[in-house]
Amino acid sequence: MNAMIALETIVYLFLGLAVMMIGYFLIDLVIPVDFPKEIHDGNKAVGWVSAGIYAGLGYIIRSAILSLELSEATELLQGVLSTVIYAGIGILAFIIGYFLVDLVNRKFNFNEELKNKNEAAGIMVFGIFMGVAFIVSGVIL
Repeated sequence: MNAMIALETIVYLFLGLAVMMIGYFLIDLVIPVDFPKEIHDGNKAVGWVSAGIYAGLGYIIRSAILSLELSEATELLQGVLSTVIYAGIGILAFIIGYFLVDLVNRKFNFNEELKNKNEAAGIMVFGIFMGVAFIVSGVIL
């Protein structure tokens, strides 16, 4: 195994986990539901939202890594910076997608539905996050 590939794997693994946790934290700040408390209380709707955050950001990070021109000219630091920027765009896109769909869909309010443990609403938000991740990833690749 090439030492550089091993180093890149370790760096991107820890970077990806850190970015996903930061994204989770930031999205938890803007959605007025206490994610850790709701997860602890068994709220499956918030569990679906959380899964969407992690899976969607993981997909965006994967696409950012795949988009790199892996050559000697590519610096690891440059790849890391690019990955962080794309993940930041993804986090912002998740937040915009959440509020835009909630604004357009006036039949119910995501914030209230998630607080009321409406699993269908959580699955819908999961779908929004994954759909946004596919769009952002498509642009990256």
